[in-house]
Amino acid sequence: MDTAAISMSGVSSSLFCNSKYPKLNHVPTPKLSSPPIVRCINPQSWHLNSWSPLKSIARTDLACSAVISGGDTLTAAAAAKAKAQILVEDFQSINDPVERVKRLIHYAEILPPFGDSMKIADNRVPGCTAQVWLHVEMDGGRMRFLAESDSEITKGFCACLVWALDGATAEEVLAFKAEDFGALSVAGLNGGKGGYSSSRSNTWHNVLISMQKRTKALVAERDGRPRGEAFPSLIVTADGIQAKGSYAEAQARFLVPDQVKVQELVNLLEEKKIGVVAHFYMDPEVQGVLTAAQKLWPHIHISDSLVMADSAVNMAKAGCKFVTVLGVDFMSENVRAILDQAGFPEVGVYRMSDERIGCSLADAAASPSYMDYLAAGASSVSSPSLHVVYINTSLETKAYTHEVVPTITCTSSNVVPTILQAFAEIPDLNVWYGPDTYMGANIMELFRQMTEMSDEEIASIHPNHNSRSIKSLMPRLHYFQDGTCIVHHLFGHEVVGKINEMYCDAFLTAHFEVPGEMFTLAMEAKRRGMGVVGSTQNILDFIKERVLEALDRKVDEHLQFVLGTESGMVTSIVAAVHELLGSGTPQNGAKVSVEIVFPVSSESITRTPGSSLDLPIIPGAASGEGCSLHGGCASCPYMKMNSLDSLLKVCHNLPRNKDDLSLYEAGRFSLQTPNGKLIADVGCEPILHMRQFQATKRLPEKLVKQILHNPHSGR
Repeated sequence: MDTAAISMSGVSSSLFCNSKYPKLNHVPTPKLSSPPIVRCINPQSWHLNSWSPLKSIARTDLACSAVISGGDTLTAAAAAKAKAQILVEDFQSINDPVERVKRLIHYAEILPPFGDSMKIADNRVPGCTAQVWLHVEMDGGRMRFLAESDSEITKGFCACLVWALDGATAEEVLAFKAEDFGALSVAGLNGGKGGYSSSRSNTWHNVLISMQKRTKALVAERDGRPRGEAFPSLIVTADGIQAKGSYAEAQARFLVPDQVKVQELVNLLEEKKIGVVAHFYMDPEVQGVLTAAQKLWPHIHISDSLVMADSAVNMAKAGCKFVTVLGVDFMSENVRAILDQAGFPEVGVYRMSDERIGCSLADAAASPSYMDYLAAGASSVSSPSLHVVYINTSLETKAYTHEVVPTITCTSSNVVPTILQAFAEIPDLNVWYGPDTYMGANIMELFRQMTEMSDEEIASIHPNHNSRSIKSLMPRLHYFQDGTCIVHHLFGHEVVGKINEMYCDAFLTAHFEVPGEMFTLAMEAKRRGMGVVGSTQNILDFIKERVLEALDRKVDEHLQFVLGTESGMVTSIVAAVHELLGSGTPQNGAKVSVEIVFPVSSESITRTPGSSLDLPIIPGAASGEGCSLHGGCASCPYMKMNSLDSLLKVCHNLPRNKDDLSLYEAGRFSLQTPNGKLIADVGCEPILHMRQFQATKRLPEKLVKQILHNPHSGR
């Protein structure tokens, strides 16, 4: 490296310079393999800064400017990065991995002491396998950091960060990037290439995020800017639930349901042999009652859309005479068709409204523009085509599109494996995805990120792909440009900005349907072990896994999760978390609390209908409340058409008064496709293709033949 003499602006790191804090002084000198030339410059004298404190010099006596060889001045903003580079080069100069670890442990030993009085919950750094504490102060415009961990390796990483950033300006701290330490992976300390472990890598990254979050808060306090209003949230402990904010209070109201209603429903279901399949996005009142009723009647299932039809088949096999579907219309259509395919045509299927229960994505796929996109696109290419359609579409859409371009259904959890496997099996394939525009863009972005991974990392995602194959397939992946979910549309610029400002160190969950800004944020969190991107079930599983890990650590801990999907998910999350906390409380008395944050836009309000006062309604649990004036809803207005009253009405009228429920019954498709086949038969085939793919991890042979011999392709 170039010979350099660098002095830190204002004050150098506590590991190098004098501090007014006694606990930061008198740091011993480590022995570097090739000591960097780093100096804090005082107008009267020079003091070599090789991991030793300056003599007793007041901070105000330091006249620091950054100087490199040749007399050029290094900007203050670059100083922290320069110090990070010194550390990287120091570790890279050590060939023996054991010696690298020893060096890191040595840095841990010389980290300034961290008083026991500061080891409090507010100073804990989230997302670390080991316990990590961080204390942050602002002193004369400079940021001061102290850190501690119960793991020597983790403490060593903290020492590196403290050395690089302690004494820096707030602007320098906020400008520091994880990539500035990224080259440590080459040294085999940071996961990745010969790395120590990914959890260690995540630790220092999460410490950096916490440093920056607390720096932002102190800057706002210094500048007299009010702290932003927190998102509403629910805090779950083994003892109960606490709601923060009116939106959360509306959600929490039904988490402990009326036991009279629970028993009334159970009696009806048991007497009349009725099964219930419900989506995660149901109204909290309905979900609260169903969750409690599950303990008394086994044929109630709450899940994402993929599993609903399978659960209905299991209920029919167990003797249920009717299945009620709490979801949007395409879900009840799928349940009806799959029951028929499974040999249960006699089992009645009922919706929860006498009106149409729509879906913005299903409507987009049913539009003429979607068929034009598919037909024109497939005919414009000379190579084979496959249509990968999101499961959140109608049976008619699946049938009509399947006759134009061979089609396989996908979910948010299996869309990436489906597309990668299709490209691996069929050379020169074109894939047409739809209708969700955000998910299509997110898939493209994910593949772009994969091109920057090593072949080994790509193989862990799909064994038959590498960087070259991913780059090759990207021009042949197409997605529809005009379809969005009104719920996930909510997670745009305003929400992302607030998460960055106030929740950057929280666990971040995001559905694959969210806009690109939220997707990018969640993917970054995922890379450091703090996030998940996927289906509703993926989100629930991620939260449960993090809670179990916290219980295993047997220390007091507060976990904060930002819920990047429809707020109806909270009922299943709270039930699962409460059960884990109740059954897994450590014997040593340690307490774990879990906070579920609703990132609701400030525009997520509705107006009182028919009122001259035009009063705003607090975003709540029913009738689509929580919809933004600029588009997007915290809760789906279509899903909220499934009410507890409707469910009880259907159950009371079955089986004797079925005629009164004619508008509630999910009918069969008697219409035919343009090729003269039944819509139900053709529409089910893409779903069956998906199920076979899930079982074998390969495209069904029948689908491959359809792709290679499709008369509508441009070949």
